[in-house]
Amino acid sequence: MTSTGTIQGPGDKKLSLTAKIMIGMVAGVILGVILNMVDNTFINTHIIGGLFAMIGKMFVNALKMLVVPLVFFSLLTGVTGIGDIRLLGRVGGKSFGLYLMTTAMAIGIAIILALIIGPGKGFDMTGVETGGITGKEAPTVWDVFAAIVPTNPVAAFASGEMLQIIFYTIILGVAVLMLGHRSKAFVEGCEYMNEVMMKVVTIVMSFAPIGVFVLIAKTFTEQGIELFIPVLAYVFTLTGALLLHLFVTLMVLLKLLSGLNPFTFMAKIRPAQLFAFSTASSNATIPVTLRSVTERMGVDNSVASFCVPFGATINMDGTAIMQGVATVFLANVYGIDLGVMGYLTVIAMAVLASIGTAGVPGVGLVMLTMVLGQVGLPIEGIALILGVDRLMDMIRTAVNITGDAVVTAIVAKGEGKIDMSVFEDPEAGLVGEEDIHIDASVEAEMAEIVHKH
Repeated sequence: MTSTGTIQGPGDKKLSLTAKIMIGMVAGVILGVILNMVDNTFINTHIIGGLFAMIGKMFVNALKMLVVPLVFFSLLTGVTGIGDIRLLGRVGGKSFGLYLMTTAMAIGIAIILALIIGPGKGFDMTGVETGGITGKEAPTVWDVFAAIVPTNPVAAFASGEMLQIIFYTIILGVAVLMLGHRSKAFVEGCEYMNEVMMKVVTIVMSFAPIGVFVLIAKTFTEQGIELFIPVLAYVFTLTGALLLHLFVTLMVLLKLLSGLNPFTFMAKIRPAQLFAFSTASSNATIPVTLRSVTERMGVDNSVASFCVPFGATINMDGTAIMQGVATVFLANVYGIDLGVMGYLTVIAMAVLASIGTAGVPGVGLVMLTMVLGQVGLPIEGIALILGVDRLMDMIRTAVNITGDAVVTAIVAKGEGKIDMSVFEDPEAGLVGEEDIHIDASVEAEMAEIVHKH
């Protein structure tokens, strides 16, 4: 039974949501490139800047709308579901250590590859406007960790401060566990709300192909291809480093630390990667990432509900790679030799800056100003890569959420919290992910009510 009320026979073929999203993405690229070449004022103003911008913003806002309540109820259900505070400590410790390790590895790989390729050498600065860029002061490690504790939980929820929300929810979950059987009704209520939120995710995801189409079309119409030409070496190096980390480093870590099949993993995380690519926001992709690791891979919610939102907040592999490549690129442009200590400082700063930085579009440039200021490179140089950053942001966000899912799977496997029969089943979670459907019995009851009235 489909959402339209028609019965689907066994021979009927229906495109999956993932396939529809990919079609929307490709169609968006093609339309965007064509419209960029046409450069019609009416189309740019009213279609792209008006209709497409409105639909795209509505779609991204709908995804963001889900994040806070979904993380709260899912994480609270996960903490109470673990039932053992020591196990919660192990899950938190393992995920935190792995996230920091993968981020450090990511930027290390990026710097090495950039030093080998040498983007920025002989760059022509003629006609380049580099004014108007302001930096952000790098926080101390003490400030970063102190900011995790919210002074006002309600304000943290209202502003979407993910680390503070996670901290408060864990404390609340531990308190619920300590109250024992008296918390039964509260836990059941949270479990129900968690199921409700997952259904809301299903509803929002049904509009994904349209949302992805307009977002991609708008980006390529406004950016075009010609922006890549002056910084082609930078784009080539950054893309290569991102793909190397995605397909080699993360997959090798997954295989070595969990024994899971990387090909199966990549097939099941694809929907989340497509969402991340189109929205350029790790936070907005949290609902889709959670669904991918729980329903498609079989990771227990007690682990996934902690690791995924935690990773979306502190795990910035793709962003760290951008910082590494951008630093080498700008150092070459300005003819500044940073030396070994300079690059070690870049690695340390990137790892530190990733903790507590919001997973929203464009945040990588804010983090980059901290890194450049720390090693003495001109912050104004960011203007050189500003034009291509939106498209590069889309790729690195897909890498970010893949790192979140890899660490989640590794931790879950180590704690025995993954259902291997689900992970190895290529059809697992497809119904919940691909279709919005109404249970036949529920639909029959609805029809009877309508008939009576």
